Amino acid sequence: MTTFVVAVAVVVAMALVVLLIWRRTQRVVTTPAQRAVHQALHTASLAAVPLRRGLTEASARAAAPHLRTLAAAEGLGVADAEGVLLAWDGPHTGMLGFFGAAARRAIASERPVLVDGDEHTLIAQPLLIDVGAAVGALGMVITGKPGPGMLGAAAEVARYACGQLELAELDASRARVDRAEVRALRAQISPHFIYNALNTIASFVRTDPDRARELILEFADFTRYSFRAAGEFTVLADELRNIERYLALEQARFGDALDVRLRIAPEVLGVVLPFLALQPLVENAVRHGLGGGRHGGQLSIVASDEGTDCLISVEDDGIGMDPDLLRSGALDAVDTSGPTRTGEAAHVGLSNVDDRLRAAFGNDYGLVVETAPGAGTKVSMRVPKFRPGIRA
Repeated sequence: MTTFVVAVAVVVAMALVVLLIWRRTQRVVTTPAQRAVHQALHTASLAAVPLRRGLTEASARAAAPHLRTLAAAEGLGVADAEGVLLAWDGPHTGMLGFFGAAARRAIASERPVLVDGDEHTLIAQPLLIDVGAAVGALGMVITGKPGPGMLGAAAEVARYACGQLELAELDASRARVDRAEVRALRAQISPHFIYNALNTIASFVRTDPDRARELILEFADFTRYSFRAAGEFTVLADELRNIERYLALEQARFGDALDVRLRIAPEVLGVVLPFLALQPLVENAVRHGLGGGRHGGQLSIVASDEGTDCLISVEDDGIGMDPDLLRSGALDAVDTSGPTRTGEAAHVGLSNVDDRLRAAFGNDYGLVVETAPGAGTKVSMRVPKFRPGIRA
């Protein structure tokens, strides 16, 4: 009984402490000034979401109510770079008819334009994301004549909108760069591999037609995947399936000389990673494993569950390379698999993959290369199992 009473007393005491802390916290964070700041930040975040998609009719309609609240305006309009109205929020107050001309003047002069009405004033602010690069204009309607405070607030709202549009342009530029890097990676798929694969298929046409047909289908599926027009990301399962096609063609060519070992944890098959992130790693491993006049080689592909991350490694037991070459930045320029072959540098696309991993997931997720002369090469990548905003 005594133990029960003590336990109840402890629970009550803890509840009182929590209540006291909560009340003190409420007094700290709920002053009028803090509530106003919180509300302004919340409104700004609501406006940011559509603006980060760029300046379009749809994004302007979604952002206009929040921008109007930030500016404390009776009405707010958004125009494109030509001064064409994209969206209007609030009553017209007779000023809507002046907005187009005022917006075009503000865009041309890159300065705010004021239009006086009987009871209201229209402030047209250009949206400048760079010098000489006005992408549109905001029009804010207020009652009476604007003072310095109101003019400053209007300029700040326009500046905030410009910041979000600049981020949208950066996102679009990064997407364009990603697409260009994928195109470059596709262009680097070894023409020697394609030539050798077709020769291998041809060698089976008379001796083993069924085998030749299987290889033709594998080659068709490999090229279809590698040159697909889909997004910049894929799932590990699809990437591995394409690697299997590539290895099927290489094993048909080399036979038992190429020993392939895979160890894949089923729980990481749905992990998202950059498109064609594994192809360069595997192609280099095959070339190193069988390069330099060697009669055989082993290739290991491992994908394991590492808590919040997936760890993927591609390892060969080939001739390796000097680590100093890696530190010197010559990753994509040095052929370590034997005599130089015109148009076919070793380490095809590894820097490309490293850059794309870091751009997508941060600097903690680049490639790690372990190698030494005569000791083979192991290339590893760590990929987060989930990253907001990134999907296949």
